Amino acid sequence: MTLWTGELSLDLEERKGKTVAKNVFFQGAFKVMRPIYHDETGKVCYYLLNPGGGYLDGDRYRMKITAKEGSKVTLTTQSATKVYKTPKGHAYQETDILLEKGSYLEFLPDPLIAYENARYRQKNTVRMETGAVFLYTDILTPGWSPNGGKFTYHTVQLINEIYVDGELAVFDHIKLSPEKQNITGLGFMEGYSHIGSMIVVGEQTDSELLNDLYEAILCQRADVKFGLSQLVVSGFSIRILANSTQVIERIIAECHRLIHERWFGITPNSLRKY
Repeated sequence: MTLWTGELSLDLEERKGKTVAKNVFFQGAFKVMRPIYHDETGKVCYYLLNPGGGYLDGDRYRMKITAKEGSKVTLTTQSATKVYKTPKGHAYQETDILLEKGSYLEFLPDPLIAYENARYRQKNTVRMETGAVFLYTDILTPGWSPNGGKFTYHTVQLINEIYVDGELAVFDHIKLSPEKQNITGLGFMEGYSHIGSMIVVGEQTDSELLNDLYEAILCQRADVKFGLSQLVVSGFSIRILANSTQVIERIIAECHRLIHERWFGITPNSLRKY
């Protein structure tokens, strides 16, 4: 009997200018929908699906993705990831991504919604070669609770580790425990209820792009706090605090558009699911 509630493995390669799956495997409460090609670039898009509708106490999910040289892929979810109350333990998801040189992978999941008394831990480990490009986003949204409280989840922990040519280049760790922390105070949410992140590693990163991203966020004229930081490797991270999912989604979409147009000369297609 497997220790995993759901498992998914996806190996991708480039064939005649088109990214295709060499191997696909999934079992349990984790599935991948058929590949979709939104444009003529050959980049493939896969929608990840949890047929159970949400994560429950003790659920454990594992995903492994390999992108061979020259392959280009978008991974997204069909809907938000909902974590319900976990009175005995925590829900857990781990993702391992391997990117060969010349590959491009963007992981753009819908928001994570943590409901009352939810415990959730997530770890993404990315191993990439120089010349590969990785783009990742996430949004954490507090779920509805009967008493109307904003932060009724128990703990949410999000860990991202990115290795470039075997060396740890990025370590990003968010851990929010409202029962133990002054979650609305300085250094945490600072009066906001939603948090969004974007991490990009790519040799094409330059100061002009960072300046344009900074100005693009300012031009949104939204009630947000944000920070944009250059990484020790070629890349950057963005953190956004806001009071609605839609505001963060709009900012991330604009940053994603700028990156795509600057690096690939094409406007990305909408991943709208409804």
